[in-house]
Amino acid sequence: MTKNTAKSVMRNVEASCYAIRIKEQINSTMLVWFEGFSTQSTQAGETILSGLIADQSALHGLLAKIRDLNLTLISVNRIDPKEK
Repeated sequence: MTKNTAKSVMRNVEASCYAIRIKEQINSTMLVWFEGFSTQSTQAGETILSGLIADQSALHGLLAKIRDLNLTLISVNRIDPKEK
């Protein structure tokens, strides 16, 4: 793939909305790591992070943050923003 083709493909990629469920509650100190995401606490004590993620690389970066904070990942779901 040439550089021009790669740039063309990148321009056509749109951000996707994701809902990421974590077993633990996220405290205010951890919220800095997830800037730009909305958080929702569940009755079961879990946290749902939701927001736009630019591409697969950004998704993997976010998952690495979750790992680095020693949080337990329950699920990652791509959602239709119209359903939010």
